[in-house]
Formats: sequence, structure tokens, C-alpha cells
Amino acid sequence: MIVEEVVANIDQLDPTILASTHKEKVYLESSDLVKRIQRVTTDHGKEIGIRLKEARDLQAGDVLYMDEKNMIIVEVFPDDLLIIQPKSIKEMGTIAHQLGNRHLPAQFEENQMLVQYDYLVEDLLQQLEIPYMREKRKVRQAFRHIGHSHD
Repeated sequence: MIVEEVVANIDQLDPTILASTHKEKVYLESSDLVKRIQRVTTDHGKEIGIRLKEARDLQAGDVLYMDEKNMIIVEVFPDDLLIIQPKSIKEMGTIAHQLGNRHLPAQFEENQMLVQYDYLVEDLLQQLEIPYMREKRKVRQAFRHIGHSHD
């Protein structure tokens, strides 16, 4: 089977459809969410080729296939993350500036900044006394690195 488009996301589906449908899952690393072409295997051993026509990233919960009885859903493995919780706008600005200088991608959930674990960032957070915790957590989207040069 070759998947060329995402059918929907489970967040958009009627709960009664979700409850009555058999679900297979494709487990991906968050870094694989940006790949438009890849070969994957479901948790039931079915091989699937993904070749997305649309230039888009996969997300946790994306439905790759669905019929009346079955669906195949993208599930994401947890990432090793630093969950940064600044106490003030000054702390947020300071750490955002420092991470921006390193070109590190970040995601935001409520009052938390999420970055992939890096011992140098952890050392920096300790030096700046900015509250954080290290945690394995699933992210919905890939951490996308954006190329940039200082000309």
C-alpha cells in the first residue's frame, strides 16, 4: 500500500467512528514526521509506503488510511525534552535569545518552552537559574531546524 495523502487527523473524527474502528498504528520518531517519502511498518506488521503529494509534515494522530472497519494512525515516540518554565518575561527573553543564537528549534505548550535535550542547554539553564525539568514526552509536530547564516 502506498499512502499519498493524509485522510484526516483523529482530532477531527467523530468519536463514534473512532470507537467502532479497528486501529493500527505506525510509530515514528518525531524527526521522521518531516519526511514526505518513507517506508514504515504498522504495529500489526503491515508494510506501508508513504509518498505525500502535498508538501506537509505528518503529525501525531494523522490517519493514513481509513475504511469502514480499519484505520492506520501515526503515533509518535516520546522525545527526550527540556521543559523550560521561565518565571518572568525577562527569563523568557534571556533563554529565547540564547536558544535563538544556537538556532535550536522550540515548541510551546501553554507556559512551557520545549526543546530537545542537549546537555549544553541544560548547563545554560542551570547557570541562568531558569526553572526546567527533563522529561520524555510525545510531541505532535517535528522540531524543524531552520537554516540560517550570519552574513
